Amino acid sequence: MNDPAGVDVVTEAFVTHRNLLFTVAYELLGSAADAEDVLQETWLRWAGVDVEAVRDHRAYLVRIVTSQALGHLRRLGRRKESYVGPWLPEPLLTSPDVADDVELADSVSMAMLLVLETLTPVERVVFVLREVFGVAYEEIADAVGKTPATVRQTAHRARAHVAAQRPRTAVSAAESRGALAAFQEAVETGDLRRLLGILAPDVVLLTDGGGVVRAALAPIVGADEVARVLCRLHSTVSLEPAQVNGHPALIARQGGELDSVLALRVDGSLITGLYAVRNPEKLSRMDRVTALRR
Repeated sequence: MNDPAGVDVVTEAFVTHRNLLFTVAYELLGSAADAEDVLQETWLRWAGVDVEAVRDHRAYLVRIVTSQALGHLRRLGRRKESYVGPWLPEPLLTSPDVADDVELADSVSMAMLLVLETLTPVERVVFVLREVFGVAYEEIADAVGKTPATVRQTAHRARAHVAAQRPRTAVSAAESRGALAAFQEAVETGDLRRLLGILAPDVVLLTDGGGVVRAALAPIVGADEVARVLCRLHSTVSLEPAQVNGHPALIARQGGELDSVLALRVDGSLITGLYAVRNPEKLSRMDRVTALRR
């Protein structure tokens, strides 16, 4: 398109919705690096569109980014099959306004992104677009190449699957901060008894080193085992609170250098999941806040 005014409209629409498009891609992929690749592909396709014939720029862009992300999602699945140790989503530093949007914060939490990993690619797309972004069934059908009736069935199935794996009780932001503060103090002091008091009996610790840095190659299960591992950290790392993926989390440093990001899953008054991302390739965005939007 050679018309300068037309180019401005194309660019303005993309820039206006860029944070939304990134959020959609990130929720579908759990990888900021892959989400950025999807945005580049989306821009290239959008730049060739006759925007004057597009009534709803937002909907059209979401359809493009979804189509591109779906292809990446299938390829990412193959990469995960050869991944060394547990695979965890790429953590993002987020601003307070993400936490204020409870539904958005829930949808990008480390715990939820791991639940979404258990869906098929199409189920994940349908669930995210419908439940998080409120996209109409007809528009989702266009994006995934299915009929609206099939998309409705897929949404019902995905919704039931996700509901079965969510925490049984809702936890407020204040309760999450309280659990994190208690956990941080227990780890920093090496207080085994206190740790055992806040960890669920069947708590699971996942550590993602990606074969690049040292990390457990299998989940560590049970309060006793997890507490013993954590108690060894108090003399080697310093912990600082941060807002990660819309929720309170901890950044661990060794010698002042970023070592890992630790996110918690809280159910009731106990910690049921711990997710430690150590793979340096997944920590590259922890030096800046990432804007997420619905």
